[in-house]
Amino acid sequence: MAKQANKSQKSFFAEIEEQIMEVWQKESTFEESVKFREGQKHFEFYDGPPFANNLPHYGHVASSIVKDAVARYKTMRGYHVPRRFGWDCHGLPAEMKAEQDLDLGSKAGIEQYGVDKFINYCSSSVTQFTKEWEHYIHRIGRWVDFDDNYYTMDQDYMESVIWAFKQLYEKGLVGEGYKVMPYCHVCETSLSHFETRQDDAYRDRDDPAVTVRFILESGETLLAWTTTPWTLPANLAVAVNKNLDYAVLEGNGERLVLTENALERYQKELKEYKKIGSKKGREFIGLSYEPLFDYFKGHKNAHRVLHADFVTDEDGTGIAHEAPGFGEEDQILCEAEGIEIVAPVDKQGNYTSEIKDFVGLNVFEANSYVIDHLKNQGTLFKQEIYTHSYPHCWRTDNPLIYRAVSGWTIDVPKIKDQLLKANESINWIPENVKEGAFGKWLEGVRPWNVSRDRFWGAPIPVWKTDDGEILVMGSLEEIKELAVEPEKVTDLHKPAIDNVVLKTQDGKLAHRVSDVFDCWFESGAMPFAQHHYPFEDNKELSLPSDFIVEYIGQTRGWFYTLHVLAVALFDSHAFSNVIAHGVINGNDGRKMSKRLGNYPDLQHTFDAYGADSLRLYLFGSPVMLAETIAIDEKAMLETQRGVMMTLWNSYSFFETYAKVDGWQAPKQLTVPESSNILDKWILARLAKTTAEITKYADEYNLPRAVRPLRELIDDLSNWYIRRSRRRFWKSDSDEDKDNAYHTLYYVLIRTSQLLAPWSPFLSEHLYRQLSESSDLPTSIHLTDWPQDKVADKNVLEDMSAIREIITEGLSKRAEAGIKLRQPLSAATLTLPKQPVQELLEITKEELNVKEIKFASGDSVSVEIDTHLSEELKLEGIARDIVRQVQNARKKATLDVDNRIKLSLGSKDTEITKSIEQFGDYISKETLANSLNEAGDYQYKSLAKINSVELEISLEKDT
Repeated sequence: MAKQANKSQKSFFAEIEEQIMEVWQKESTFEESVKFREGQKHFEFYDGPPFANNLPHYGHVASSIVKDAVARYKTMRGYHVPRRFGWDCHGLPAEMKAEQDLDLGSKAGIEQYGVDKFINYCSSSVTQFTKEWEHYIHRIGRWVDFDDNYYTMDQDYMESVIWAFKQLYEKGLVGEGYKVMPYCHVCETSLSHFETRQDDAYRDRDDPAVTVRFILESGETLLAWTTTPWTLPANLAVAVNKNLDYAVLEGNGERLVLTENALERYQKELKEYKKIGSKKGREFIGLSYEPLFDYFKGHKNAHRVLHADFVTDEDGTGIAHEAPGFGEEDQILCEAEGIEIVAPVDKQGNYTSEIKDFVGLNVFEANSYVIDHLKNQGTLFKQEIYTHSYPHCWRTDNPLIYRAVSGWTIDVPKIKDQLLKANESINWIPENVKEGAFGKWLEGVRPWNVSRDRFWGAPIPVWKTDDGEILVMGSLEEIKELAVEPEKVTDLHKPAIDNVVLKTQDGKLAHRVSDVFDCWFESGAMPFAQHHYPFEDNKELSLPSDFIVEYIGQTRGWFYTLHVLAVALFDSHAFSNVIAHGVINGNDGRKMSKRLGNYPDLQHTFDAYGADSLRLYLFGSPVMLAETIAIDEKAMLETQRGVMMTLWNSYSFFETYAKVDGWQAPKQLTVPESSNILDKWILARLAKTTAEITKYADEYNLPRAVRPLRELIDDLSNWYIRRSRRRFWKSDSDEDKDNAYHTLYYVLIRTSQLLAPWSPFLSEHLYRQLSESSDLPTSIHLTDWPQDKVADKNVLEDMSAIREIITEGLSKRAEAGIKLRQPLSAATLTLPKQPVQELLEITKEELNVKEIKFASGDSVSVEIDTHLSEELKLEGIARDIVRQVQNARKKATLDVDNRIKLSLGSKDTEITKSIEQFGDYISKETLANSLNEAGDYQYKSLAKINSVELEISLEKDT
């Protein structure tokens, strides 16, 4: 039996799993499973590389078990499935941790510490937890090749990355620009637009919102609303929508302008004002206004009213202030009007010298100072606190700003149509992601900023001369050919690569731009960079991948970058089948947190429930269909007990009785030939389940694939074995008994095979125990996927109808308050056709009635005769006695086949009469060679039958 596990105790299943891990390692089972499929159809699988600078969590487990299960399944289906592991090394996650470890605090701190030393530290820290990762990956039962792994920081990998950039540059998809981008002032770098959509990057935040006065040359005052007061010192324009209706109000010596729809929102502030007219937005276009601040007064073409389609009257005043250095739409609008961008905020998010009154002040701290200035000069109309969804850095959790920065971008909108077309070839699970999360994201693609003003990453391979000539390099060899000092071309990392100076054909010197790649560009290059494509002799590329899996957020991350680079470089989709699983939260529904202690430690989970239970629990949960779940230990325990333990008990039943009878399994696995209705039925259930699992596994619908298996395991134990017990118990060996053994053996082997991809440990253990003396392969993971014949539909339908009848009959017994051990005289069945005699016998035993009557009808129903005769009452008592004696046998730790001497005694006349009348039945059911009232045997116990005491005494009869 499985042990009750606690945090310091390993469960029975955990011990089995650790034993199996040792066997796999000793026998090199994984390596053999890949090797013996060589030459067969190849299955390409991309493994999204994780960072190894922290420990894995349940989200990693969810991805890992899917990767493992699909690979195991495809291997059993006859595919050759190499599984190569990779490590993500570059980027902000690694840099932020290194900064924290070294207590550097900023980019300036890094430069003072020494870029070379910082790079060396990053290089070592990103592999800090590789051994722990390997432990957890192995412990979850995942097979993967750690010996042939790749690192994104490897020179070969980076060379493929710079090759890809040059290819995109030559295709006209890469450009340098000064664009407003999401910007983290803590990381001191810009982010890609899709990074602001990662996880919960957008979250509610309270910010000061102000409505300010812009006084027109016409004497009217435009009211503009903003939630970023800190951008007002850099205001260069005001935008209206030419098609909107604007109200003109007079009061307090001024004429105010805002949209008609905004009047209700400002009802309180406009109490002293009276509407005197209405104008279309177009009537204000071109008018000049007095700047709120004089920092950029006289700026060419600035401080005018412009038209913008993006201005609406849904919130605010229907008038927008434009600071083109801090807003994407603002930049586009102002540049089209000939207004040059200004962005007077430095890399740390502090005002620069142009904002002389607030120089050095961080923009988020500056809001209150800006508001005070507006208040003092009389241009503040309204101040409020506004709660809105605002983007935060996905690594530091700090609020982002939007800031104009120089950088290198990929013109993704240019290939939008190709991206959408390629998406049509992808099978998404769940399927709504195709047109939903991913499809909609593709519809709104933006230029991808791939450069980062950081240190730890593959270098942007661009060199510039002083007069602006650009050299883009696509390989180490190309760099060496143009290098002034080729011997310096030893490492693509900073600072070594920054020291490489190139010489153009005209003899001009070129220096590298300082940026490194966005790490998402590097991970998106994984399909070809892991193979050092196109530099190795074997230049063939396996594209698209047959399968990938990650969590749903990667529709705007890794899935997206893979897709963009595959389409842009190879005019192909990157993957053919993809599972986007959901997010796993803590047991309280909140994000997992060590501080909150709202999730069980992974090692505890392995010890308490076993990796198989965790795997089956997750495979059957909505998380596999992109939904969010809370980690649930009760569900793991229910899986362990309801599935794992149920199957183990079925195997244990077979093993126990096969050992007693000396039954030997055949050397080869053959389909049993039996006329017994239960054997026919369980074989049909097996065939049906095999077909269902195969169908859904082929479609990558894992919850649907696992569900029939759980149902089969329940039916095997709670119907087939329970109904077949007497066939194994009987002392004589005959054809029926042999058929029962053969059928159960066959079904256990096949069920283990069906279980193997999802629950690799228990399936392996059961298979090895069952096939020990056979000629079958040594491991279940070296066997072929079952291909059972088509299920016998008639047998399944007939048994289903009978079970429905039995369920209804048992319900009616319960309603009548008659316990199941009490026999009844008769039951009348109504069915469209009369069942075969074997099914009628099963119904009679299950309902515990003496006679089954049949009535033909279109419906399915049963009526029970609940009248109790004295003989029926006595027989019911006898059945209670049998149950109590069986309990006494268990307490005496007797083997199932031990014969016994039995003594029963009671002062109750009904019990005594029942023993006298049904003594033979009691002896047969309890394996008693003798039954008397006066025996004084080794084991004694007291039981109660209908609240009356029964003395039981028994011992083994030798």
